[in-house]
Amino acid sequence: MPKDEKPINSFARYSGLGLQMLVTIGVGAWLGYKLDQYLELKFPVFLLTFVFLLFGGVMYQLYRMLNKE
Repeated sequence: MPKDEKPINSFARYSGLGLQMLVTIGVGAWLGYKLDQYLELKFPVFLLTFVFLLFGGVMYQLYRMLNKE
């Protein structure tokens, strides 16, 4: 952490990132669930696909952000 950055700024940045991760994966799961219902699928294909893809994307974004610092 750079010396000129205050701890509260760091806390706000990382808590915002956590909230963004939660919302992104949550919206993807909801959309996948609704699509599975609409297509009347017995196995939640789109729910699982969206959750895994978005989780991977969010982890990649987190990796890039942490390596930038």
